Amino acid sequence: MVTKVAKERQGIQSIEVGFKLLRALGAAGRPMMLRDIAASAHMPAAKAHRYMVSFMRVGLVEQDAASGRYDLGGYALELGLSGLARLDPVRLAGPVLEELCEEIQETVALAVWGNCGATIVRILDAGGPITVTLRAGTVLPLGNSATGRAFAAFHRSPFVKKLLDDELRQAAATAKIASTTLRRQLEKTLGEIREKGISRATGSLTPGINGFSAPVFDHTGSMVAAITSLGPVGEFSVEWDSPVAKAMRRAASALSERLGYGSIAK
Repeated sequence: MVTKVAKERQGIQSIEVGFKLLRALGAAGRPMMLRDIAASAHMPAAKAHRYMVSFMRVGLVEQDAASGRYDLGGYALELGLSGLARLDPVRLAGPVLEELCEEIQETVALAVWGNCGATIVRILDAGGPITVTLRAGTVLPLGNSATGRAFAAFHRSPFVKKLLDDELRQAAATAKIASTTLRRQLEKTLGEIREKGISRATGSLTPGINGFSAPVFDHTGSMVAAITSLGPVGEFSVEWDSPVAKAMRRAASALSERLGYGSIAK
């Protein structure tokens, strides 16, 4: 005799099995024949067909009448958009920042693009002998801070160019050199940052403090935040392949994936 608990467990298992088909269909990124969906889910075609019929009834899957191919349905899109709307990078960054701080034993922070530019919204102090004077609400310059450079290199906003132009004019006036010279230097720096996938700064903003900053992207491929790490010159290496740099890239990649960036094929 099958107990009520056993039936409930069997029902849950059935949902998990069925979602293998949806995962295969989503990963393909195109309409698929039933045999191909079944093969991807390691399932007999006859069994897969029963699941697909049920998925079509609730709108998760649709079938083209002419080709017979299956694709994700309107309700799947609705669910996806609803889930994406709930993804808050500041909230989701908490565990990522905590793990990163513990791993590298350096101060870490999260920045987003605010009304005035790259703005720190969360910071975790590693508790080292040197205190990094960075607080939530701090707006960082684009040209000479690791965080600002990350946004300058990856964030798509017309306001970025305006802020950069203002900074360059002020810096050129202070140094009494042509702004075009500073612009060429900055473009070279930003090109290197895009190539490496992470930005860095060596004591340029705060004397004695080095920094890395890695971009975080959402499901549209837009930069929505930056994860930054800071530490004292002499102890905090800013080599592109340093352990801290690698940990930063992993942390930013993990948060980006949580926000839907490049995760459909996972």
